[in-house]
Amino acid sequence: MAEMHQILLKIGPAAFRIASTWREPLDQLAALYNAYPAPADQSVDFTVRLEPEKPWRRFIRPSVHIGGDFWLPDAAPLPLKQGLLAAEMGMNLQMALGWRRHLLLHASSVEKDGKALIMTGLSGSGKSTLSAMLAERGWRFMGDEFALLSLDSGQIFPFPRLISLKNEAIAAMQKVVTESRFGPEMKATPKGDIRHLVPPKAAVERMDAPARPALLLFPRFGHAPELREMGKSEVFVRLTQASTNYVALGEAGFHALTRFVDQVPVKAMDYQSTDQAEEMIGDLWSRLP
Repeated sequence: MAEMHQILLKIGPAAFRIASTWREPLDQLAALYNAYPAPADQSVDFTVRLEPEKPWRRFIRPSVHIGGDFWLPDAAPLPLKQGLLAAEMGMNLQMALGWRRHLLLHASSVEKDGKALIMTGLSGSGKSTLSAMLAERGWRFMGDEFALLSLDSGQIFPFPRLISLKNEAIAAMQKVVTESRFGPEMKATPKGDIRHLVPPKAAVERMDAPARPALLLFPRFGHAPELREMGKSEVFVRLTQASTNYVALGEAGFHALTRFVDQVPVKAMDYQSTDQAEEMIGDLWSRLP
């Protein structure tokens, strides 16, 4: 078997080894994550492996199978031109199936004045675009894929990976961010057109600094602007559904999530543009205790 290329990355509290049969995906990772440190002692929490499902797939219509410490046996391989996406999906998979130090919430998060805004919802709700846009307007980006809730302190810890922009969100962010911060555009992926965005410098420089959760939003894009109350029971159930490790954490996860729901104000927010959402968020933020 041919020797695999590899890169080590530390992102927030997690350290990864990404190994690949092909150099191209790792060159793209290295360029986009060039401001991120390697693990101090070279030890990692997870390994991701990008390799051909069959030996000839290394050269003939090369396709990338996502493997590693945790993997899905029925996952379809991706074409090599989407190798960067495969690496990002591989890191997501390791966290989702293997992380136990925090309660994982599938959510975006940003911080201002030591307080965290967490946004969660179904795909297409706009949480990634909102977090990316707020990060360009004075907020610190903390994460796009997972919000890491401490089991002990209740704080949110950063996990500031590349921001995964999909479809119309790509053009929206191209209007406010320089081209040098974008990765390659990947057309017709299983999730549509995707382009990754490097977070602002402050996100990386302060990726070990947690924040107190101060507001939870359930955004919904494409509807007339409205803020709605949500009952704690509904919030709790929806957050258990948005967590990949709630069941695995058992009692510790239950207590952490119960405390979070009891202490953090919640709103459902409908909006039709990022400017509209920012205005609504600013008003809510100004009235927080």
